[in-house]
Amino acid sequence: QVQLVESGGGLVQPGGSLRLSCAASGSIFSIYVMGWYRQAPGKQRELVADITSGVAITSGGSTNYADSVKGRFTIFSDNAKNTVYLQMNSLKPEDTAVYYCNYRQLGVPPYDYWGQGTQVIVSS
Repeated sequence: QVQLVESGGGLVQPGGSLRLSCAASGSIFSIYVMGWYRQAPGKQRELVADITSGVAITSGGSTNYADSVKGRFTIFSDNAKNTVYLQMNSLKPEDTAVYYCNYRQLGVPPYDYWGQGTQVIVSS
């Protein structure tokens, strides 16, 4: 089992910044994928960004970003703490959503753990 604890959501004005963090604990593998998904009202959950992480990663892990956040959001990890961060800059109203942390346990098949979600509201 893996437990995820998220923090960092809130209300911010357009153009502002927020940083989300997600700490994983429990049965952590030496390599895994962690990331952030978001779900806006009436829309499907979508990938925001993810990163390959873990103590087996000795240099920066590979990352993926949704096209809508490229150049504005940055995902990075502290592998020693099994924690992933999402730095969100130049926020737009369309970034408003509940953001969910995801831990993907690699395997056949892979297995996903989810955080409880943190609300991000971008509004003036």
